[in-house]
Amino acid sequence: MLLLNRFLARLVRARPTLGGLSPVLALCALLCPLGAAPAVAQGAGQGAGMEARIGELTDLDRRYLAQQREDLEDLARSELGAFFTGDPANDIALMQRLLDEGLVTADDRRRLQAMGVVLGDLLAQALDMHWVIYEDQVGRSRALRYRQSDNYLFPATMVSRRREAGDLTPVQEIYDKAVGIIRPLQDPLPFQ
Repeated sequence: MLLLNRFLARLVRARPTLGGLSPVLALCALLCPLGAAPAVAQGAGQGAGMEARIGELTDLDRRYLAQQREDLEDLARSELGAFFTGDPANDIALMQRLLDEGLVTADDRRRLQAMGVVLGDLLAQALDMHWVIYEDQVGRSRALRYRQSDNYLFPATMVSRRREAGDLTPVQEIYDKAVGIIRPLQDPLPFQ
């Protein structure tokens, strides 16, 4: 399923070159669970002969993520007079407002993916996850990894793939789904 999701994501990203196939891709994207499913690194690559390679972010990756955050922050500040604070209630509501007011549209992949980065930061904070590079036969992605496990989220495209396919799932629901996938994998706290 992960390979299918990642394959569809690549196709959706390439949509402008596919001409008349975009409605078909949109339908496929809507029918497949997008973005929030965890991946098992070894299982994801075995069928195609390549295991996933996991690495640390490079300086270029860190600069890219920082630029994504800064661009979205600049938009929110200039258009809405609001700021991202790292508080999920504030930041998710602010991202939803950017979408609802049409300041970020379905064809603005760069800003939609910037929302995914901000969403990823919130998930990392809430779920004890960290940014890594996940590379397999499909390509190279920035992903969140739960501790040193083989459980990953790909937040950079959680919002963009849905919006580009016409899916208007609220940002809060996307966040909640991702939390619901990782939370059961976490060790219970003592005295619970």
